[in-house]
Amino acid sequence: MGAGDAPLSVVCHLDRVLERRGMTLTELSAQVGVTVANLSVLKNNRAKAIRYSTLAALCTALDCRPGDLFDVEPAAGIP
Repeated sequence: MGAGDAPLSVVCHLDRVLERRGMTLTELSAQVGVTVANLSVLKNNRAKAIRYSTLAALCTALDCRPGDLFDVEPAAGIP
């Protein structure tokens, strides 16, 4: 990132993907072995990191690719 570039953040779209699949966080939790609480943190964009193994399990369970779950966007509230 060069001088003058806006800061970026990773945004999770787990809620949209779940809705399209007609799946709940509880169902996803059972399939991927991640607690509902941790999936909620991810879904609500409060996560600071995600393990590759978790990402792979999410993509398998949701039949999607990482780009379906995440975008990189200008950071909200940061000039």
